[in-house]
Amino acid sequence: MATADPARPGFQLPLLLLAGFRTLIDDLHAELAREGHPELRPLHGFVLQAVGVDGTTATELGQRLGISKQAAGKTVDRLVAVGYLERVDDPQDARRRLVRVTARGADGLRRSAEIFDRLRERWAETLGPERVDALEDDLRTMAAANWFRLDVPGWLGG
Repeated sequence: MATADPARPGFQLPLLLLAGFRTLIDDLHAELAREGHPELRPLHGFVLQAVGVDGTTATELGQRLGISKQAAGKTVDRLVAVGYLERVDDPQDARRRLVRVTARGADGLRRSAEIFDRLRERWAETLGPERVDALEDDLRTMAAANWFRLDVPGWLGG
């Protein structure tokens, strides 16, 4: 059944949500670059979150992200090369290597959180704080209960 209002066809809603997401992410990365993190890309935030505070293996990382072990390994290699992750021996099992977030990676995550706060404030200045609050409330109502999922890279990649 077609949308009753031809000025608001159904396909526009996901595209507008994606455009809002893309705007926030592009603005985040522009600011991160100005603050000393030009190497960070949108995927890297998911990776750093998936590695977590205790570290993980490349296999576990791939599972958390919904991508292959090989894809996870390539991403880890890139983030090790630019100083956001490190590989260390697992103190629990000498046969395993753990991937851990470095101080530089933690700084990138901290700055990302601070920048997101500033971006939200910018949206509130433009739209009004009540409208931003309502938008967030409405999205929470419509989103799945487990709305924050780290497997977005694998989901997007198919």
